[in-house]
Amino acid sequence: MKRNVQRIKRRVRRKKGLRSRLMGSPDRPRLTVFRSAKHIYAQVIDDLSGKTLAAASTTEKATSGSGGNIAAAAEVGKRIGERAAAAGVSTVVFDRNGFKYHGRVKGLADGAREGGLKF
Repeated sequence: MKRNVQRIKRRVRRKKGLRSRLMGSPDRPRLTVFRSAKHIYAQVIDDLSGKTLAAASTTEKATSGSGGNIAAAAEVGKRIGERAAAAGVSTVVFDRNGFKYHGRVKGLADGAREGGLKF
């Protein structure tokens, strides 16, 4: 248990360092990612108004198969790209939330680019 707590503390420390440099604005909101063991979640957030413009995750009924693999993350990325485009967003700032840019996080980013987002 102690090892898991230390892992979470390290991720939170990395997250704070990233968030000190990243800020979502109305013209370029922040695309943030959260990865759990079973699912992956993405949100497009305008930090100045504190509103979520678009959201997608593997917990939705539209997701096929498992939520814990790269293919499902890419599917969520495409969905968040389409929903952000519907909300009038074309460019975002990518916030990996302290996670490595590897595996499911990278798959989600690639899917979001396919869905029409630029970052």
